[in-house]
Amino acid sequence: MIKNGVQADEIPGAVWQKANASVGNGNCIEVAKLPEGGVGMRNSRFPEGPVLVFTKGEVAAFFDGVSKMEFDHLTA
Repeated sequence: MIKNGVQADEIPGAVWQKANASVGNGNCIEVAKLPEGGVGMRNSRFPEGPVLVFTKGEVAAFFDGVSKMEFDHLTA
């Protein structure tokens, strides 16, 4: 089981992806589907650094909140 805080370069086969809006500007959160079905998130400025690990359900709930603009105040 992959645990929170594992170094990103210790996750074999992870394919990291970032939003097109963040490419080239240094403001990047990268995500990867993990071998066990979860989702990892890392800071692209520290690609070998620690990964936060979430279940599919946790990510789905977060994306639902994003789609409903529940977190827009964080970037205002």
